[in-house]
Amino acid sequence: MKYVDEFRSGALAAGLAARIAAECRPGREYRLMEFCGGHTHAISRYGLADLLPPAVRLIHGPGCPVCVLPIGRVDQAIALARDHGVILCTYADTLRVPASRGSSLLRAKADGADVRMVYSTQDVLKIARANPHREVVFLAIGFETTTPPTAVAVLQAAHEDLHKLSVLCDHVLTPAAMHAILAVTGGVPLDGFIGPAHVSTVIGSRPYEPFARDYAKPVVIAGFEPLDVMQAILMLVRQINDGRAEVENEFTRAVTPEGNRTAQALVERVFGVRDSFEWRGLGSVPHSALQLRPEFARFDAEQRFGQAYRAVADNKACECAAILRGEKRPQDCRIFGTACTPDNPIGSCMVSSEGACAAHFTYGRFRDVAAA
Repeated sequence: MKYVDEFRSGALAAGLAARIAAECRPGREYRLMEFCGGHTHAISRYGLADLLPPAVRLIHGPGCPVCVLPIGRVDQAIALARDHGVILCTYADTLRVPASRGSSLLRAKADGADVRMVYSTQDVLKIARANPHREVVFLAIGFETTTPPTAVAVLQAAHEDLHKLSVLCDHVLTPAAMHAILAVTGGVPLDGFIGPAHVSTVIGSRPYEPFARDYAKPVVIAGFEPLDVMQAILMLVRQINDGRAEVENEFTRAVTPEGNRTAQALVERVFGVRDSFEWRGLGSVPHSALQLRPEFARFDAEQRFGQAYRAVADNKACECAAILRGEKRPQDCRIFGTACTPDNPIGSCMVSSEGACAAHFTYGRFRDVAAA
């Protein structure tokens, strides 16, 4: 655990916090959005917000892939499993994302649908091989990190002629969502971004340059450990103080400017960019998601089963949309911790451990009580 422990030192964290406080200028607020569910989890788990001076405000962004999946996309998957009798495969957290009329993939499974949790796309291929006479659909979600394995699975399915396997593709793109956040009229004011870690190992640091160049917003890519995040905050404070807007890379041990070109080539071979895609909290965002290229259309579940997308409004009591835009905090939602809990999520932000509501429920709500 050497390389983890070195980035979790309480003494070093205290030193970084003191340095940040010393460099914050009087009367200046530093509003920084973390755009990664892993960072949201780390900030809550290690109490990083408690170490920072009041001038530094951390704002949660739409960086949790489960959280940004809109209800209509979950409804599509449930309809395939329930009405078409497919074997519906997806990752664990996706099973619990709330859908229409209080449903979810997990409840559809309880009602008799053949819904299966998988750990990887290789599990999906095994299921397809073991059930050659049944339709198998993989509900593929996630940012750029989980897209290359889906591309590999599609290429393998084509090579093996697994003609009963298809993909319900809900892979989304991080930079497009960052553009959407900045383009929201009257949205939350931001001074900079803590750039995502895993996503950046794939796409590299260069895709963030437009945010520094066109929006004058500094971006510092950070690793997941608490000292990574604290160091990134210090780097952002220094950029803001200097009037600079640059892309800096704190996570140099894993992220390069060009990213993983092998993974990028796989994705480019299999996927093209959709004209638009609905995100929970952001609405329809242009060029923000992927779809299978025409040469792989036979593996596209939406085309195979004629599943047209239908937008569905969120639960009126749920504030997930505003939380994903950074406009509200989990504790601002009137059903947080009461009607909505990790065991009974009303909104998607309470499902995954990377969701802002789930992270705050697990690590932050007792500090709220103590502060009151």
